[in-house]
Amino acid sequence: MTTITLEVPDSLGEYQKDTIRFIAAKLYESGKLSLGQAAVMSGLTKRTFAELLNDYGVSYINYSVDDLKEELDGLAGV
Repeated sequence: MTTITLEVPDSLGEYQKDTIRFIAAKLYESGKLSLGQAAVMSGLTKRTFAELLNDYGVSYINYSVDDLKEELDGLAGV
């Protein structure tokens, strides 16, 4: 795993964990990280991380439009 140093305003110092979780949630939302990777980055279990995604405006269900169409097409063929 790579370590990145991020400089944030002093006013966010007490919110360090929240800032990391927000970044992880947004990386999950964009598909850059899996749920497990984002949870590890946040220092949380997958379940705990999944439960707080809504706090950051991120949906647990992270399907792209193409993935969703593929799933629906597969169901229609059954």
